Amino acid sequence: MGQAEWARDLARRLLEEPLPRRWAHTQGVASQAEGLAAILAESADLLAAAAWLHDIGYSPDLVVTRFHPLDGARYLRDIEQADERLCNLVAYHTCAAVEAKERGLEDTLSREFTPECEDLTEALIYCDMTTGPDGERVSVDERISEVITRYGPDHVVSRSIRRAATALGAAVEVTTRRLR
Repeated sequence: MGQAEWARDLARRLLEEPLPRRWAHTQGVASQAEGLAAILAESADLLAAAAWLHDIGYSPDLVVTRFHPLDGARYLRDIEQADERLCNLVAYHTCAAVEAKERGLEDTLSREFTPECEDLTEALIYCDMTTGPDGERVSVDERISEVITRYGPDHVVSRSIRRAATALGAAVEVTTRRLR
């Protein structure tokens, strides 16, 4: 079994029953990742695994800090002994450093995990930010708007995604160009 298959099974176990909508989103993100295999070569399996696992920190069984990138990456590192690069991708997915700063967790995140290479980081942003909450494909602007609507304008997630919007859009654009 490859890393992506293992990740899919783990994500299903952690998300499918308690968070079916999050599971639908995750399946859509993973589908997007599979579509990037041609431009990622040997990193395709790693990206697919990260796509499957990027939101496991929302699982009620894993919530510690209420910051899902950190909770998910810690679980992968400490319990699953997952690949370090995979943990890093989950920890820093979708401009997580911006939200970590908003939450006062910036030092904790940077002490425990390291950002991955730009191409993989941008590819994971592309997958996440072009997938809606039910797994459907959306534009990055639609995704940002949906997140802000879902959380409310003053929530830490909404503030963070507004701050990261330019970087998120740029990552989607770069990956879209690479696909052409």
